[in-house]
Amino acid sequence: MAILSKLLGQRIKDLRKRNKLTQAKLAEIIDMETTNLCKLENGGQLPKEENIEKIAKALNVNIKDLFDFGYMKSTQNIKSELVDIIKNANRKELETYYKLIMALKEY
Repeated sequence: MAILSKLLGQRIKDLRKRNKLTQAKLAEIIDMETTNLCKLENGGQLPKEENIEKIAKALNVNIKDLFDFGYMKSTQNIKSELVDIIKNANRKELETYYKLIMALKEY
């Protein structure tokens, strides 16, 4: 359960930040003490069933989206995937990737 609570906590935190909410504001919206929300986000506990729906609604996602941990990859996995993409790219694709990266770097 420790892994699930940590992944779910990180997901809630990421979604909260994406929605530009502070812990205090999200806690207020879902009628929860800020300290309890902090425990959830840190993976110290799992939310009660009745709070899962409140959290999802406050973060503008479906309940299933709270449990979508696929986007979380280690730095090494991300680097490996990027290296593979570059190794298998043709000249035109490389130029496009380069332009995108340079544009994002400026951003």
